[in-house]
Amino acid sequence: MNLLRKAANWIGGVRRPRRGTKSRGVAATELAVCLPIVVLIVIATIEACSAIFLKQSLTVAAYEGVRTALAERQVSGSVQKACDQILTDRKVRGSTVTISPANIAALQPGDFVNVTVSAPCDSNSVVPTTFYRGRTLTATASMMVEN
Repeated sequence: MNLLRKAANWIGGVRRPRRGTKSRGVAATELAVCLPIVVLIVIATIEACSAIFLKQSLTVAAYEGVRTALAERQVSGSVQKACDQILTDRKVRGSTVTISPANIAALQPGDFVNVTVSAPCDSNSVVPTTFYRGRTLTATASMMVEN
């Protein structure tokens, strides 16, 4: 019987180590040390992706707003509506849209239209504990009136 037990511990000429309680304790300690770090990295990754999505949403809204402003016979209200529609579709909360100059109808060829869209990170965060607390992201699009 003892000979069979010794043979079972040898596989391919290499002795298998015995698994004792010490290896379980080491694994538990490693988990206790590494788990908070891994959780923090995952939360930071989610928060960074949320901020990137917010910035991209603001950029798209500003671009579409300035494109709307360049169409014939547009007013500031239609630019505001175009920006708000995109921001609503992307669930961006607390945004502000600034159109410069305010009187779009009076623009001449060669004049520039600027649309600036901004939103706070606090109200648009997926994670309750935000790494971007108190920051406001802003995107601006500018185009020239051609005809």
